[in-house]
Amino acid sequence: MKLTTKILIGLVAGVILGLVLGGAPQVAVTYIAPFGTLFLNLIRMIIVPLVLSSLVVGAASMGDLKKLGRVGGKTIVFYLATTAVAVIIGLILGNVFKPGAGLLLLEGVTVEARQAPPLVETLLNIIPSNPLKALVDASMLQIISFAIFIGIGITSIGEKGRPLLSFFDSLAEVMYKLTALIMNLAPYGVFALITPVVAQNGPSVLLPLGKVVIAVYVGVVIHSLLVYSSIVKLVANMNPLKFFKGISPAATVAFSTASSAGTLPVTIKSVKENLGVSNSVASFVLPLGATINMDGTALYQGICALFVAQIYGIDLTIAQQVSIVLTATLASIGTAGVPGAGFIMLTMVLTSVGLPLEGSALIAGIDRILDMARTTVNVVGDGAVAVAIAATEGELKDIEVKVGSK
Repeated sequence: MKLTTKILIGLVAGVILGLVLGGAPQVAVTYIAPFGTLFLNLIRMIIVPLVLSSLVVGAASMGDLKKLGRVGGKTIVFYLATTAVAVIIGLILGNVFKPGAGLLLLEGVTVEARQAPPLVETLLNIIPSNPLKALVDASMLQIISFAIFIGIGITSIGEKGRPLLSFFDSLAEVMYKLTALIMNLAPYGVFALITPVVAQNGPSVLLPLGKVVIAVYVGVVIHSLLVYSSIVKLVANMNPLKFFKGISPAATVAFSTASSAGTLPVTIKSVKENLGVSNSVASFVLPLGATINMDGTALYQGICALFVAQIYGIDLTIAQQVSIVLTATLASIGTAGVPGAGFIMLTMVLTSVGLPLEGSALIAGIDRILDMARTTVNVVGDGAVAVAIAATEGELKDIEVKVGSK
């Protein structure tokens, strides 16, 4: 049986058991959730060495600094463009579904705005003053910049840098192998992660805010089919069905873990083995995307901003909605790597157009359900951009997709 099939079985079984345990969610939290935590810890264990080694290899494998700059520039443009489109789709769906119409406000609830770091501060903090501390703290933006500098240094000194490149290449291969071993546990990990979520939230939470959930999930599907299909077809001349089939293992893990960084090892494996993206492109584009590409989160911002406006009876002007697009797009970089980035972005977006922050409290109960969807589209977007970049660089192999093979 293919691994993807096993993961789906684990997901479905977890949903069913979660519904059964709906009356006693503490059972799921106490006895099942720890196995999910263990699975996530296994993935987190390899994230930092994987990102560091793969990015060093990716940057050094570009061959020259001109190519590195070209690929980096194209990658950032792709990510920002798809993020802006995602916010627009979210706003359109928010206007169509009107998820906040008819809902009662929560009385006596206050929400404190969490401040995202200013963009200038974020840009300054990209360069670590202590690279070892960045590795220990898992500061992804700092790790990425440090790895790129190492790759640039290796490229600059030529043959003398080969031994160091060989070390990181070997480390990356070890991490890929560990990823494959850990992924054999994915069906059990997914089962243990999804069961307590369903047991704790269940239909009782979904029904009152069903429109928000439906709008976000419809937006995720539309964005994936419209934007990502267009990218892989027009830029890479790849059949969208082949793309979605190839990226499906990563999408499944992203849905259950709600973590782009946690899914990164699987994303790299899927893109290289199933979609034919070269190692140099995958090793550079995907770690960067796991940090700054937040299409799903941006789409969620658009819908939730209109939701809050509607429950307070506030009509947002076109200018205010354009402000939401700009704020959410820039915030996708400004909050990169910050814990709770989705909520921080939401408070920033609400503040930018003068909406009450208290409205975000209504989202809290279903945020995990929404987080699963937005993380999935983030990961799928990373894969689409990697395919597009590889095609423009002539580094995309035409291979047959074999999903779930060991």
